[in-house]
Amino acid sequence: MYTKQALHDLGVSMDAISTEQRQKLDKDGFFIVENVLSSKDIDSMRSEFERIHAAENDRGGHEVHVEPGARRLSNIFNKTTAFDKCLEIPEILAASAYVLGEIKLHGANARDPVKGHGNQDLHVDVPKKFKDDWWVVNSMIMLDDMTLNNGPTRVVPGSHWWAPINVPYVNIGDWEPEPLSAEDEARVPKDLQAPYPGEVLVEAPAGSAIICNSSMWHSGTRKNDNNYRRMLHLTYTRRDLPQQLVQLDYLTQDLYERMSPAQRWLMEIDPPKAGDTILRQPNKKGKGWWN
Repeated sequence: MYTKQALHDLGVSMDAISTEQRQKLDKDGFFIVENVLSSKDIDSMRSEFERIHAAENDRGGHEVHVEPGARRLSNIFNKTTAFDKCLEIPEILAASAYVLGEIKLHGANARDPVKGHGNQDLHVDVPKKFKDDWWVVNSMIMLDDMTLNNGPTRVVPGSHWWAPINVPYVNIGDWEPEPLSAEDEARVPKDLQAPYPGEVLVEAPAGSAIICNSSMWHSGTRKNDNNYRRMLHLTYTRRDLPQQLVQLDYLTQDLYERMSPAQRWLMEIDPPKAGDTILRQPNKKGKGWWN
């Protein structure tokens, strides 16, 4: 199996994204596509978000990252079937393959900031070793409207071409940053929470996807109202890089059996054969149901 074959088997063509959308990814680092989910899909995902979060509460997201001031969920495909539709969105798969080449699922984390919280330092999600060394594509799938009042994501268009800053520890692995050039040093703000020149506060309706190069500078902002702003961060990475959440470590038989061969390959959930190596971040171990 390889990416083009997997996408073909899922009925996805690289023409799922337009020339204009490719150009926006190249130049700005992101684009928005609306109506990737139906109202029925959205209702189901919202309901399951609330059910799972009620059960996990302050532990929500513990498989990857617990964030004070935000309701989070991780490892969602083993907990519910409601989000399966997100694995079949043509624009996300085509955009990820366009940027990265050979792809696999990286992570899937749901997030809803709490009123008065959600503000993050400006950051990028992943390292890179040279200017166009892309590691991850992040698609923010909106389960609620993202407005200027409920903690919109802010992005700095074009910043994916700059040096990475403030990479989250969970994604660093064994990367060692190079010293910044004088030009890159001048770009880094003294206050990573302050507004940045040229930044955009992204507004997007429920059912849309904001598809981003994860090397773009971005952050969450403070949520000022009580309206939900639930979203799913669905990420894809290159096949030569480790997943954020190694799916095999949490794999249930139910998830394995309901996925097609192409989906299993993209999720990297086929149990390894003798001698196979499972890519991981350093010093991380796991065990799946198949052991």
